[in-house]
Amino acid sequence: MRLAFWRADKKVRADEASVPPRTNEPASVEPVSSGDLDIRLVGRALARKRGFILLPTLLALALAVTAVNMITPRYKSEARILIDGRENEFLRTRSERLEERTALDAEAVTSQVQLVLSRDLARDIIKQNKLGELPEFDPVLRGVSPLKSIAAMIGLVKDPLAMTPDERVMDAYYERLTVYAVDKSRVLVVEFQSQDPALAAQVANSIADGYLVVQQNARQAQAKSASQWLAGEIQGLRKKVEDAEARVEAFRAKGNSFTGTNNTSLSNQQMGETNTQLNNARTRKSDAEAKARLIREMLQGGQPIEASEVLNSETMRVLQDRRVALRAQLAEQSSTLLDAHPRIKELKAQIAEVDRNIRDEAGKISRSLDNDARLAGAQVDSLNASLEQAKKQASSTNDQDVKLRALEREAKSQRDLLEAYLAKYREADTRVSLDTPAAEGRIISRAVVSNTPAYPKKLPIVLIATLATLMLTSGVVITGELLRLTAPRASSPAPAMGNMADVMVLAARVEPMIATRTVAAPLAVSPPPTPTAVELARPSPIPSPAPAEMPAPEPAEATPRPSSELELLTSELLAAGGSARKITVLGTAGSQAVTATALSIARMLAVQARVVLVDLAGSPQMLAGLSVDPAAPGLIELMLGEASFASIITKDRASRLHIVNAGRPGADRNQLQSPRLALAIDALLRVYDHVLLDAGNASDLPAELLTAGARAVVVPDPNMSAEARSQMTEQLREVGFGAVTMLKAPALDANQSQPGRRGVAA
Repeated sequence: MRLAFWRADKKVRADEASVPPRTNEPASVEPVSSGDLDIRLVGRALARKRGFILLPTLLALALAVTAVNMITPRYKSEARILIDGRENEFLRTRSERLEERTALDAEAVTSQVQLVLSRDLARDIIKQNKLGELPEFDPVLRGVSPLKSIAAMIGLVKDPLAMTPDERVMDAYYERLTVYAVDKSRVLVVEFQSQDPALAAQVANSIADGYLVVQQNARQAQAKSASQWLAGEIQGLRKKVEDAEARVEAFRAKGNSFTGTNNTSLSNQQMGETNTQLNNARTRKSDAEAKARLIREMLQGGQPIEASEVLNSETMRVLQDRRVALRAQLAEQSSTLLDAHPRIKELKAQIAEVDRNIRDEAGKISRSLDNDARLAGAQVDSLNASLEQAKKQASSTNDQDVKLRALEREAKSQRDLLEAYLAKYREADTRVSLDTPAAEGRIISRAVVSNTPAYPKKLPIVLIATLATLMLTSGVVITGELLRLTAPRASSPAPAMGNMADVMVLAARVEPMIATRTVAAPLAVSPPPTPTAVELARPSPIPSPAPAEMPAPEPAEATPRPSSELELLTSELLAAGGSARKITVLGTAGSQAVTATALSIARMLAVQARVVLVDLAGSPQMLAGLSVDPAAPGLIELMLGEASFASIITKDRASRLHIVNAGRPGADRNQLQSPRLALAIDALLRVYDHVLLDAGNASDLPAELLTAGARAVVVPDPNMSAEARSQMTEQLREVGFGAVTMLKAPALDANQSQPGRRGVAA
């Protein structure tokens, strides 16, 4: 079998092979700038330059307060109009009354907004309220300021002296007018601003009233023009209808073209009846012929006569009953008499006679059906002759019928058009006679006088000006501080391994934690002092924490002689030393078997070394029960930031082994694809002598995580052939493992292997 991660890209494996192997020699580490923003330095910079920030902010506050108090306030009033498309029901036609009127769409409401903003309505409102006589709307009445004249000369604003009075008033009017439709409704809002609050309310109400008047006048003018046009058309149509109907009657009398029922000609009606009779006769003929042919075929083939005509015959019923009675007697006598008995022969002769009578009667019925077919054929011939005669008679009158129908269609079209025009004329004449036709909208809220200025908004303007100045000056200070902090400096180059300093700090934090995270045991070992994260970040080089600095574990009382396969493998791994620090246990024997084997190897190694078992296969149901803290989080919670590094390391109850679970049940295993997982494994390698990775079948794990600097222990399927085992070993070496050990069989029970004395992991 091939494991899932063998399909990793060969280029990635080549890159891994080019990386030099890790050594245990101490290396000098220089602090590398992380690039993070130091909030404390920025805060001290802001406090140091507070004068540069507060002075412009206070100046902007004073200027904003002065400006908003110097601006002449404007007051706003609004009126609301509902566009409901109202219409008098009695002015609609009967067909329109039965139809449900469609609601206005968004485009229709927007069109009404443009009608309110029309220039014709604006001229009426300006004239009605005498806005052209007010200096507010015509700035020329109060004189043009020199500053505004200079701005007009350079093209910044329009020159009021170059505009007509109507244009100046119209611009001021539209500057103060706002019309919009309320979202998801058919309501129009008309807002108008003015220095005089009473004038603002008056103009807003005048616009709403003027809008309704414009709609009413438009409807009335439309109805009046339609009525005048229809009156002239009706006079001409009446004369045309009279002429068309007169031509129809004259042609009908001349051609003797009379109609029967359903407005059809007599010849066509007679031809239709004859054709119907002919079809019925043909049906009877074919039916009789088919029945007679069927009965003859039954007689010729010697089959039972089961046709409905034969079975419904009275004679056939009597013969059938006689045949049934004779066959019953024959069956009764056959039970006591032999076939050669005279009584048996007599009954058989009677049955044969009855069968002949039945066949003769069927033949008679067949012949009678043939006679019926011939009779129906004679009727078909007679009706065919009558139909041909009717066709000849109808063909002689077709030309006259065509001309008559053309005249009737023309007369009907003229009559229908006249009736439609008369109905529309009556409707239009009724609408013209009304004094106030209904408009498409109505005022639902009139404008009222407001004493609260709508412009300028003093508090928002002051706050925006002040906060903008504060943010601008603070941004200048922060930008300068960031440029100073990120300026290039003369320093030694950073190490080739970018995040090795972070790994060292993480290892220094994990090492004392592992020494102190124990359960009650007969022996307590105090670890030596370890460098802190601050000491590691100093410029002076520091050595990497080597495993030799940790206190040696207490030797076991007696080391058993290697006998089993796992014990031999354990001795080999202990003898390998640094080349067996990272061990990946995987296989095809099933996740439970791989986990049991990895746990057995880890417990044996833990007798003489510091060992941690990392569960990457996700077997919490097995490892959690062996841990002193079954509910502890795992690597997935560490990747999500929900747990610390110290909380994911637990201790085995039966040995000195430490365990790191993959995560709690139901956790997202996609987090095991994170690149930060390799950093966590690297930190464990710097603290423990051996790190065992329980990879299961490695179906969803990155190949780089399992193969980098590791040797593989394969737990194969017991039914696997020797050739397949050899092929798997070669393929695993090609993937990137330094050494591959193929076991013969998995460990059946991990609890059977508990060597040595229970103690504390150093």
